[in-house]
Amino acid sequence: MSVPAAQGRWGDLVARVLSGVVILLAGAALLLLPLPLAKIGIAAVVGGLIWELTRLAVPAPAPRLVAGIALAAAAAMAAALYLGSPAALLLLVPLAAGTAAARPGLRGPYAGMALAMMLAAFGVMWLRAMEGLPATLWVVAIVVLSDVLGYFVGRIVGGPKFWPAISPKKTWSGTAAGWIGAAALGLALVITGTAPASVIVIGPILAFAGQMGDIAESWIKRRVGVKDSSQLIPGHGGLMDRFDAMTGSLGLATLLSLAGLLPAIGG
Repeated sequence: MSVPAAQGRWGDLVARVLSGVVILLAGAALLLLPLPLAKIGIAAVVGGLIWELTRLAVPAPAPRLVAGIALAAAAAMAAALYLGSPAALLLLVPLAAGTAAARPGLRGPYAGMALAMMLAAFGVMWLRAMEGLPATLWVVAIVVLSDVLGYFVGRIVGGPKFWPAISPKKTWSGTAAGWIGAAALGLALVITGTAPASVIVIGPILAFAGQMGDIAESWIKRRVGVKDSSQLIPGHGGLMDRFDAMTGSLGLATLLSLAGLLPAIGG
């Protein structure tokens, strides 16, 4: 029996919503927990992300090697968060090990993606400490809003694909909806007097960075012939499948903050 069009289009909606709620609650906990506990959580997320990335990139199953690199990444991130920026040099150890173990054609992408994920993870704590919780929540909200609008508008409106060779499900309509949603969020902040007008422009740029993080992960998965980075999260695949967009947006937000260009949110 053929599956009705509507069921095929929305067949993963319930699983995505339930998993999305869990992820949102977990993300909020990482932002709202006391700093010592939040740092442990961020380090654990980095370990999971590097575990998935390394599993994708190594040419043959090597569970001990993959686990060792992931544990080293988690430990190095914890050291960086607790001891400060100089300890971040320890992240070069799992980065070098993973890059060396990756397939020749994936070594550059592996290094780039691993660095981006580490920057984004470090950036969460940086933004929370230097820009404040409202600014951090604004960046996270942009990613969530862009993802939700991209999913629904892309499925309802459809139209030309954004980058069919890499991500065949993403449409221009869904992509543009993410930009518009980020701009609308910025406009709401401006109207309520909690942010400068620059958020209307920078918001869509951060949304685009998140979409490029999604595209980068999709490119790696296509190179190795898998649909999901793992099966850790029902309806969503793995951690990378959920945090790829966060990687792009948080990474760019951190760089903007370091350059003094990130808008102040909430006064």
